[in-house]
Amino acid sequence: MQIAVLLYPGFTALDAVGPFEIISRLPDAETVFVAKEAGPVRNDMGNLALVADRTFAEVPRPDIVVVPGTGDWDPVTRDEETLDWLRTADATSTWTTSVCTGSLILGAAGLLRGRRATSHWLALDLLKTYGAEATGERVVFDGKYVTAAGVSSGIDMGLHLVGRIAGDRHAQTVQLLTEYDPQPPYDAGSPEKAPAEVVAFWRAEMGQAS
Repeated sequence: MQIAVLLYPGFTALDAVGPFEIISRLPDAETVFVAKEAGPVRNDMGNLALVADRTFAEVPRPDIVVVPGTGDWDPVTRDEETLDWLRTADATSTWTTSVCTGSLILGAAGLLRGRRATSHWLALDLLKTYGAEATGERVVFDGKYVTAAGVSSGIDMGLHLVGRIAGDRHAQTVQLLTEYDPQPPYDAGSPEKAPAEVVAFWRAEMGQAS
């Protein structure tokens, strides 16, 4: 089973590494980082690089596609070479997945039209412009398409997917061995729970009505 994690300049690190850490523990998994060109690709903060071992041409038919998000999605949603690879990979994939605003990239490739999907809470309205039925759920399955909400939810998505593919026992084992037992110091991880003034600030930053 080949798992392809897409890299592009400006990707969000945990969007890629979170699912990678979980899904790569599937039985007989071969996990590859793929990009236009092989070599290091820097994240959205410019202070971390992951290495793409393969080019698009070298990974035409992965079994699982993972698309991380970014805070600056406009360049990649307009990059036809990347979108073409996604369409090609999706044509034969068993699962096509995204984390955070990675769903906007899938949407730009035309893969989420008419499908239920999620994204970062600040990007849900944009997701609708690609014809998706946007929902604020943390992980959404619609056929073979699996989308996760903001950054950290990629870990949850990975566990859901491992459970679907390898069974509950294997997924529970992966959760235990990674000691994924979230106990955050604050209960502010969604717009419904965070302080209203914090939510309003970020909606204003994005030019959204409250």
